[in-house]
Amino acid sequence: MIAGHFGLAAAVKAGRPAIPVWTLMLGTAWLDVVFVPLYLSGVETIDGDGYGGGVIHADYTHSLVGALVLAALFGAVAASRLGREAGLVLGGVVFSHWLLDLVVHRPDLPILPGNAGDLPTFGFGLWRLPAVSAVVELLMLAIGIGLYWRAAAKRDPKRARALGLSAAAFGVVTLAADLLGV
Repeated sequence: MIAGHFGLAAAVKAGRPAIPVWTLMLGTAWLDVVFVPLYLSGVETIDGDGYGGGVIHADYTHSLVGALVLAALFGAVAASRLGREAGLVLGGVVFSHWLLDLVVHRPDLPILPGNAGDLPTFGFGLWRLPAVSAVVELLMLAIGIGLYWRAAAKRDPKRARALGLSAAAFGVVTLAADLLGV
């Protein structure tokens, strides 16, 4: 779903041109960025492989409460550097990661960090239908890039083509890597 997350970041950039695109891209992937060291240290794990084929045990970074905490922290740091409005937007972008994952993940998203209390886990499981999931992700990416390009064209028509082509190339590479399970 990383390509879908980046599509959302591109759409937000279209509406909030003052927020640096790199902060939106980092924000939308923040839960996964924090997941990596926890995965490498064995705290969080993945069973299975391939596009949507794994059950992810990201019981801290991808728990509902963990995502809210990471979003609040990211938003607070962003607010201190970029202003209150940017902090709120970026905090929302970070939390959007959990909401989008809720749609595609199998029921592997806990409510509390570490799945404390052994409460039910959530996920609507769109990944069980890989073709449908890939189409949804492609649409999110295309819509986000389209909105970003349209907004860029209004601001600077001469640079819009280069921005659009760069965003599209980045999107294709990201989607391909996502589908290949890289």
